[in-house]
Amino acid sequence: MAASTEDDFEFNTQDYYSLLNVRKEATLEELKASYRRLCMLYHPDKHRDPELKRQAEQLFNQVHQAYEVLSDAHSRAIYDIFGKKGLEVEGWEVVERKRTPAEIREEYERLQREKEERRLQQRTNPKGTISVGVDATDLFDRYDDDFEEMPGGGFPHIEINRMHISQSIEAPLTNTDTAMLSGSLSTHNGSGGGNINVTVRRVTSAKGWGELEFGAGDILGPLVGLKLFRNVTSRCFLTAQCGLQFSPRGLRPSCSLMAARHLDQNTMGYLQWRWGPNSAMTTSLVRDTKRSHFTLALQLGVPHSYLMMSYQFKFQDEDQTKVKGSLKTGWFGVVVEYGAERKISRHSVLSATVSIGVPQGVTLKIKLSRASQTYLFPVHLTDQLLPSAVFYATVGPLLAYIAVHRLIIIPYTKAQKEQELELQRKSSATDIAKKKQEAETAVSTYFQKGWDFLFFFHCELRGLIILNGWYGKFVSDTSQKQEKAKVIDVTVPLQCLVKDSKLILTEASKAGLPGFYDPCVGEEKSLKLLYQFRGVMHQVISADTEPLRIPKQSHRIESES
Repeated sequence: MAASTEDDFEFNTQDYYSLLNVRKEATLEELKASYRRLCMLYHPDKHRDPELKRQAEQLFNQVHQAYEVLSDAHSRAIYDIFGKKGLEVEGWEVVERKRTPAEIREEYERLQREKEERRLQQRTNPKGTISVGVDATDLFDRYDDDFEEMPGGGFPHIEINRMHISQSIEAPLTNTDTAMLSGSLSTHNGSGGGNINVTVRRVTSAKGWGELEFGAGDILGPLVGLKLFRNVTSRCFLTAQCGLQFSPRGLRPSCSLMAARHLDQNTMGYLQWRWGPNSAMTTSLVRDTKRSHFTLALQLGVPHSYLMMSYQFKFQDEDQTKVKGSLKTGWFGVVVEYGAERKISRHSVLSATVSIGVPQGVTLKIKLSRASQTYLFPVHLTDQLLPSAVFYATVGPLLAYIAVHRLIIIPYTKAQKEQELELQRKSSATDIAKKKQEAETAVSTYFQKGWDFLFFFHCELRGLIILNGWYGKFVSDTSQKQEKAKVIDVTVPLQCLVKDSKLILTEASKAGLPGFYDPCVGEEKSLKLLYQFRGVMHQVISADTEPLRIPKQSHRIESES
């Protein structure tokens, strides 16, 4: 569970682009026009009351500060990259003023790369896999004749018959060299072994790298290997690998060569040749798009030759749901697989696959990927093709997932989000209060400057009149009262932004506009407007970061007859 901290969350109290109501790509002329208009609205000399004059002066200074930063190319480039804090950092005064914004961005990217490299040198990249094989054939393949004579024969006998654990870590030595340490342990029916490997990788250039591997195990003996990668062209690369195993039966050399080429934007073609204990020639075609993944592979070798086809469909949903199926046939028989994969949390992906083969039988494979760790649970159900085993292997995981998802995952995720929002609100409470006070000050200043006159002036011209403006999270009438308090009235600030009977808002968050503040931090917000143009009523609801231009004919409310 990720917990929000003060360093992780920074409440943006002021967005200069939103304050001036201009887009981020605004030209200098657009900045000047908006600045002049806001200066006329906020000028302190329009007030005689000392308190109102102080409030107007505060708003006037904010607008002036925003224009001063954005109108200077050097300051604007720093602000775009670092935000307001970047302008307050000591040391920028030594940066040459003659540098262009592009040069400043390049310098920032270089510093970021150096920072990442330093962080990488102090961090490992652990990866691990745990596989637990379960023999559950007694659920379906039972011997009824001798069943009563066996101790505990009233219950099916389910056992763990194999286990595999592997782990690897990386340690950057220099900017080009990386050391990797990996090891694994395996056991099957009471016997097993393990091995350990040390690999050193060197990046020789932007087009290639090489690896040197040393390994040792209690079964096969020491291993020495070399692997090379090279980009031949922008669309083609080669991978070559050779190794020498010192086994009890003597030296066992092996080598492989793989060539790959981009056939088009989404399609890759592979050709691989292996020589050694498992010699084979494999060719495959892989097509990966936004909505699907297709693989076609043909292998000719000793002892296995096969033809394999697989297809995966990707749903465009938040949980990244995928359904997949494959067919594999060769000298070993025929295997059909189908399954589904879904993201169950921010860092976890769960998948289930049913494998039906002749003569392999029926197997249910459950896989859980959590960050860089993978957990595999292959459950062998039967050695025969039994419809009951296929049915339970398909329906069982689906029902179990629905139950766990509704009873555990959804409540846990909801509680996690609420906790993060609460921490976010607490960390930004002071900033929200300050922003709210500024918004109320802006509204009171609008009224004191003769907003009523401005309103009736537009009425006389039959121009654009903002009748009601609401900003925040909208809820139904059946919701609780405290939820309704998440919406604020922004009618007056919006009416004062009307120019030439038009209101134009950029794609920036509306919370940065004068007279606005964020009433519900961390939640989705929208802007609801009821306005009149040429005597006709209009209504529109706009998302928080959605640009808005009114009036529009599509917003017109049809009069009821």
